[in-house]
Amino acid sequence: MDMVRVENVSIKFRLMTDHITGIKETIIAKAKGKLKYHEFWALNDVSFSVEKGEVLGIVGHNGAGKSTVLKIIAGIMKPNSGKVYLGGNVVPMLELGSGFDYDLTGRENIFLNGAILGYSKEFLYEKYDEILAFSELGEFIDNPIRNYSSGMLMRLAFSIATIVQPEILICDEVLAVGDERFQAKSYKKMMELMNGGATVLFVSHNIDQIKNMCKHVVWLDHGQVKMTGDAETVCNAYREWLYRPEEG
Repeated sequence: MDMVRVENVSIKFRLMTDHITGIKETIIAKAKGKLKYHEFWALNDVSFSVEKGEVLGIVGHNGAGKSTVLKIIAGIMKPNSGKVYLGGNVVPMLELGSGFDYDLTGRENIFLNGAILGYSKEFLYEKYDEILAFSELGEFIDNPIRNYSSGMLMRLAFSIATIVQPEILICDEVLAVGDERFQAKSYKKMMELMNGGATVLFVSHNIDQIKNMCKHVVWLDHGQVKMTGDAETVCNAYREWLYRPEEG
């Protein structure tokens, strides 16, 4: 049974061709009718499916469309054409901490970010000690997060995002969080979620990580599916492509 099915999904963006850096310049150029754009297809007729309980890896170079397809599956973006079918609730772990308010404390942001992710206040109260323990923030939890290091922010965000057992988990480079020890801890947590029956879509630039964690892999190239198949075969082909000799 498919838990996620992506059918012929395409999305395009309009990019300005002029080198305009400020809002004022943009407004003036638009008023004069001098703004020039070109259309960029971030995804073009992309299709794949993920079975219940499967871990699917997505690989590709920067700008290949990996994060875009995850955002469409999560409902953050709407495609120009095509459809996405979901067979369960989705927990997106994309831009960790994107819902944080930097003037609030870590404690307050647990409830703010948790609410954005759809958790009830009662549930967050119940899980508060677990979140705090996993984040390892200790007494810093009552400091404004504007004083946190980037590693502390990501540890807090990861701890909030992984307190539930989702049916569908969408992950974009989330295992690059914190120092090496916390990354190992995060990896163990992710494996627990995966072994608990979650259907997972996983993006990472770490090919060995993809091979170890995923059953099947989709390789995206310039917004299109270049190859799909078992993790070993696709990852080996992608790695060979990455390290191909320079032409000329």
